[in-house]
Amino acid sequence: MKKALISVSDKTGIVELAKELTALGIEIISTGGTKKALDDAGIATIAIDEVTGFPEMLDGRVKTLHPIIHGGLLGRRDLESHLTQMNTHNIQPIDLVIVNLYPFKETILKPNVTYAEAIENIDIGGPSMLRSAAKNHASVTVVVDPADYEIVLSELQSKNDTTLETRKRLAAKVFRHTASYDALIAGFLTDQVGEEQPEKLTLTYDLKQGLRYGENNHQEASFYQSALPTTYSIAATKQLNGKELSFNNIRDADAAIRIIRDFTTPTVVALKHMNPCGIGIAETIEKAWDYAYEADSVSIFGGIVVLNREVDAKTAEKMHKIFLEIIIAPSFSKEALEILTTKKKNLRLLALDFSQIKESEKEAEYTGVVGGMLVQNQDVIEEKPQEWQVVTKRVPTESEQKALEFAWKSIKYVKSNAILIANDHQTLGIGAGQMNRVGSVKIAIEQAKDKLDGAVLASDAFFPFADNIEEIAKAGIQAIIQPGGSVRDEESIEAADKYGMTMIFTGVRHFRH
Repeated sequence: MKKALISVSDKTGIVELAKELTALGIEIISTGGTKKALDDAGIATIAIDEVTGFPEMLDGRVKTLHPIIHGGLLGRRDLESHLTQMNTHNIQPIDLVIVNLYPFKETILKPNVTYAEAIENIDIGGPSMLRSAAKNHASVTVVVDPADYEIVLSELQSKNDTTLETRKRLAAKVFRHTASYDALIAGFLTDQVGEEQPEKLTLTYDLKQGLRYGENNHQEASFYQSALPTTYSIAATKQLNGKELSFNNIRDADAAIRIIRDFTTPTVVALKHMNPCGIGIAETIEKAWDYAYEADSVSIFGGIVVLNREVDAKTAEKMHKIFLEIIIAPSFSKEALEILTTKKKNLRLLALDFSQIKESEKEAEYTGVVGGMLVQNQDVIEEKPQEWQVVTKRVPTESEQKALEFAWKSIKYVKSNAILIANDHQTLGIGAGQMNRVGSVKIAIEQAKDKLDGAVLASDAFFPFADNIEEIAKAGIQAIIQPGGSVRDEESIEAADKYGMTMIFTGVRHFRH
């Protein structure tokens, strides 16, 4: 190995590495700010224009895009014809390339970044050199990540070269890196022009953590975070206590923080297997906890709880008494932390920034299917109670109206077919995921049977048959909220009128599969 080309935006460890390369007798070609950093450290370098015989120009946009450089990277050492042409045109092989790219991601994450600033931070020469070197990894070692400096230097010091295995691994990493870089650029520009259904879907994620297993212990799994992080997300939480999150923990926790987004008053959501088992709202977070716990004190065992206010000592004392997997909140008081961590080393406590809830709602949802991907925007439609239609003779009382609005908010993330019974501050019974709607009605009524006085019922989709109304009336529930839209709506309305019930059509369906 005789020549290295170094051009980096992230200069972490580069001076130390360059010193060791020089000590091994490797000449260093460098550019711009990297050359200055190395020169200032007393490391001899060769300027890129000395190699190409052509000056850097166009504000640095053109400096390495030259046959002398790319010929040195792409020329095959095993082909006599390549070596002859390189010799004819005075192209010397470049054996080691250490390049990382203009900070495009960091630029577009800045508040109020301009379009022009983003465009200027699209690297052209860097990805071109990386791709050329990676293609020719049979002969060229290419490094894009400072984390790989140590292995490369170690092999050079012990073998005077890198192994083909290492070069292959580094080349694969380069193409992942440039693909991710281009995906960010493509995403930014696609957003800028408002393209809603691009012919290519280019997404990129960074490994957050490897998981012990997936949904079941015979499945392998990993957790990736969006390359442009969402502040209000499980990936962005700060873990204060407990063991590592599992695959199922992450999915459940994500469902929990989606549910609580719609509530602004002190609210507690308890969740089990992607469905809420209790939701409570009150004037204090402690009282909201009481309501959520009382909603289903059996199912909450081993569940996940999210609170939209700081956890105080009194609330912590109550939560500490039962087995919970995860507690998520904006913060925990010092006393609450002490209470919740005492003798509970496995209890996962996650601090979540609630300030960017609205931003999280803009993110698309992706669902993998065999051989493809489904994409949709989130179910975050603005509800407008003033536009709801009372379709029965009887109109809701003021207390019923309040309860119906709470029930409608609460049902949105219950798995369909979904039925939810509630009063104005607490869920009372939830029927989720049944193959027919009347089955969900029966489950919810059975769960809420001792608490039905003044209760209301929400259905995530229309009632296909009046038998649902018959079951609901039999239980003594007098107020229903549903989307409407069935060809048999009139039958349901007639049945509700027969029993003196009130029923609202929202015109909006909330399926959750």
